[in-house]
Formats: sequence, C-alpha cells, structure tokens
Amino acid sequence: MMKLNEILAKLGVGSRETVYLSVTPGVGLELIQLDAQTKTVKNYNVKPLNYNESLKEIVDYNEFKDSLVSLFEESGINIKSGIVLNMPVVHFGTKELLGKLPDEDINEILISEVEQVYIFRKDDPLVKWMDVPGAKTEGMRKVLYTAIQKKAVDKIETILADLGASLIGVEISLTSIIRALAFSGMAAEQMRENVKWNLMVVNQSGYYLCPMVNQMIADYYEEPLPIKSFESEEVYNVLNSSAQITLMNYPASYLYIISETNLVSAELLAKKIPFDGTKLFIENNEHKKQDVVPVNLDILPDRAVKVSLEAIGTGASFIVQLPAKFTFIATSAAEYASENDDTPIPLRIGEMTFEVSPNAARKVATIVAVAIIAISSAVTWIFPVVLNQQQAKLDDTVAKTTEMLAQYNVSAGKGSSRFNSNRETEKISANNRTKLISYSALGETVPKGLWLTYFVVKDDGKIDIKGQTSNVEDVYVFYKNLKDSLINSKLRLHKLELFSDSADDVAALTSNSTVIYMFEITNMTEEELKPPSKEGEKPAEAQQAQQTQQTLPQDPSPPNSVPNLEPVE
Repeated sequence: MMKLNEILAKLGVGSRETVYLSVTPGVGLELIQLDAQTKTVKNYNVKPLNYNESLKEIVDYNEFKDSLVSLFEESGINIKSGIVLNMPVVHFGTKELLGKLPDEDINEILISEVEQVYIFRKDDPLVKWMDVPGAKTEGMRKVLYTAIQKKAVDKIETILADLGASLIGVEISLTSIIRALAFSGMAAEQMRENVKWNLMVVNQSGYYLCPMVNQMIADYYEEPLPIKSFESEEVYNVLNSSAQITLMNYPASYLYIISETNLVSAELLAKKIPFDGTKLFIENNEHKKQDVVPVNLDILPDRAVKVSLEAIGTGASFIVQLPAKFTFIATSAAEYASENDDTPIPLRIGEMTFEVSPNAARKVATIVAVAIIAISSAVTWIFPVVLNQQQAKLDDTVAKTTEMLAQYNVSAGKGSSRFNSNRETEKISANNRTKLISYSALGETVPKGLWLTYFVVKDDGKIDIKGQTSNVEDVYVFYKNLKDSLINSKLRLHKLELFSDSADDVAALTSNSTVIYMFEITNMTEEELKPPSKEGEKPAEAQQAQQTQQTLPQDPSPPNSVPNLEPVE
C-alpha cells in the first residue's frame, strides 16, 4: 500500500519541518527546536551575525544567508523547511484613539505615526496593532502597536525562497521574551490572573519597561540611554535614577529585570533599584549562571550557554499562546494562490508545515469531489440492496440464538452460577487488550542491539521479559521506553548479569572481548518467578551463584528540572 507521504508527493504536496530562528544582538543567528512535552531544548545551534542596534537592521544579508545555510547543514535539517523568525524590536508604542474609529482608519493613523520615526523615513513600515484589554474609556480606546522595516522582511523572505524555505512569520523580541518566561515557568507567579508586575529589559540602547497584567502588556515605556559611554559603576547609577522615576508611574507587586547587554548585570541592578515589591532577575548575557530551560545533552556546552530568551520564546511560538501577538509576514497567502503562479503555499497543521501548490490543491479538490460523488451513488443505489440481504441474515441468526438460549436456560436453571455471555466476552476482550498493548509497546521499544529470549504476558497483567545484549546502555534504553509505554505496569529491572558459566570466564575478559549481558524485566513477585521445584533439584538462584551480577537503578530516568529562581531581597 502506498504511504500517505508518497501519495501527497504525487499530488504536489509535501510535509515540511518547522524550524525557529532568532536574530539576537550580541549572540548571532540562533536555530532552535523545543520539546513541548519535556519542556527542553532538543536542538540548538548558533552562528555569528552582525546587527546594527542603532539602525535596527542586519548589517550584511549575505552573511545572514551563509550563517543560515551553515546552521541547517550542521544541524542535519533539510533547509526546505517552514521558518519562524524572531527579530529585535524596531519600534513599539501605545496610543489613545477615538473609540468609534474603524480599524482601517486606525491602521492609517498608526502608519503615519510610525513614519515620523527616523528609521522609517527611508524604509516603509509593516505595522501590527491590537487593543489593550480593559483599557477602553468613555469614547476612547488604547492600542499597542509595533513596526518593522518591510524591506528587511522582503529581503529575508527572498533569501529563504531562493534556498527552498518558506517564511511562516516574523516575531518580535519583546513578545518572544514574555513567551519564554511563560514556557519555562520562571514567571508563573507573576502571570497569575489579575497580578500586576513590571518587566524591565536593559539593552545596548537603554531600557524599556512593560507594565504587565498576568501575560498581557498593559503599557510600554522606553528610555534611550548611551549604555556604552558610561563607566561600569556609573551605568548602574544612571539606570537606577531613571528607573526609580519611571516605576513610580507603574505600581506593581513584582519587578522582573532582564539584561541583554554584557555591560550590565541584572543581578547587580536588581540589588541597587529600590522597589517595594519582590525583585527578580535573569541574565540574558555572558553573566548567565543557569539555563532558563534544560538543554539536550547532545548540544555542546559552549553552545548551550548561548541559548537566549528570544530563541526559546520563538521556539515556543505554537506552544504558548499569548494575549498580545504581533506576527509579521511580508507576502499574503492570496498572492501565493494566484492562478498564474504555482508557487507552493505553506500550510501549517499543528507542528508540521505542508506545502500545497494551487495546481495540487485543484487536483486534490477534484479527487475529493469525485470520491464524494462515487460514495453518494454507492450509498443511494447499492446500500439498500445490501442492507436487506444483511437484515435477513441477522434475523435468522437472532432467531437461532434465541432458541439456543431458551434451551440452555431450561437445562441450566436460573442459578447465579449460570454462564453469562456478556461477562465472559468482556473478560476475554480485556485480557486480549492488555496483551495487545504489551505486544505493541514491546515492538516499539526494542533497541537494535538487543534481542529477547523469553516474553510472557498473563491475563492478570503480569509480564516477564528475558533477553541478551552486548551493551548495557541498550538495556537502560529498553527499560526506560517500556516504563514510558506501559505506565501503570510497575515494571522493574529484576536482573542484569554477565552471560558466563564460571568466574574464570569473567576474569579472562579483556577490553577487546565481546561481553554478553543477560537481563530480566518483570512486574512479578519473587514467588511468581520461581519455577515449580522438583525434589532434589537446586533452586534457580543457587545455580547462578557463580555469575557476576550488576544492578541498575530502579528508575533510570535522569532528573530534568528548571532551577529555582531566588528572589532578590
């Protein structure tokens, strides 16, 4: 039978992986993929990329392309993927407007507002905005808005298209940071309902303050400061003086400080700023002492330490849904779907992205329409005939069954010990289901270098598995996977020992010898595992007394937790 992927390929439809990138000043171009179940970083790599923080743009797009290609090659990912890209905030603000204004007029007003910023005097802006929930007053409404250079997004989209990738969306660093705090759980206390807290982010250009209500941005204030021009101690005094005045206007229970520049330690700044509530901090720079989320052990330590909040938040774009979402894309889906253009359209379903060309879509639609007509015809003309035939057979079977049950009731009487067909059917079904689940779990979890010599599943859920391997780690993986698949089975690693007839054989082993290990995994008790003893025969345990034995931990799963965040007094 042809697989689904093969059928889709013949129709011009192919599945694509989703990859998350972040342009992070001071770090570079980051590639990240998260595990939503374990809340860990499962794939990460980073390449250098120069970013001009004054002009808010990538310095060299050829460097961007080279770094992008290197990231995919080293990570072993097909570059023909769907891309979600994070970019630094270019412009962000709030504005109060008349409540009766239509959305089209608001969009025009905000574009005019943004075009007054020096960055957008030569580059057209892409603008996204939203109402601040609960901020409407009589006749007025308050909106949050952000803007990014359209030219920059167009260039990035063109580079990706040339490489065969698709740009799904462009996120901004502010919302990526908030999403990272939500994904990691490091702001769980602050993101409770109706809790007011302030997020202060320090970067090379100064700092910005976001008054928050749980996960929602309630306001925004930015203070430009020439951080690089101050001495080490002087910069803290300047930030302290400015932040004190700003915080007076935004009373809150918590102050969360994040530093993205190596020139400022968030921990030291948190100790210097006076604040009546609880102060917390995260170092998103070289002062970092702990990971925000655990990192896969396959990721090199010198890379793992560079994982930024922006990258984590971008990787969680489809995992954590925030009230405030500002996602840019330069080209609309309608332009992709032009009849004269067969360019594939990226279609996202869950964590997978599919590319569907307009021609392929028409083919699929035609096939589906024909199939529906055929099925409708079959139901209309054929189904009644088949139904009448099957009904006749059913009536005959019911009559015979009724007669047999009547005869049985006469001979067996009406006692409580009478055979109950429903009860017996349910019992058989339950036993078979238990065995089926066990067989399925076993088939999916056996490593390549491990083989089984004995396997039994009893009707009461008891399981006994014996096998051999030349690698102890294979037993570790097999046992862990079985525990994860058969959650309530209470399996344990009963035995793990060298396969040898005598202690002399064990002593003769060298580093070049092939060592075979025997193991047994079970949820049976010691008494259940003992074979029926014969008179004069030694127990099984006594016959193996000469063998060298080694025991693994009962639960081999390594601890995997986020470090506790200590408040600053």
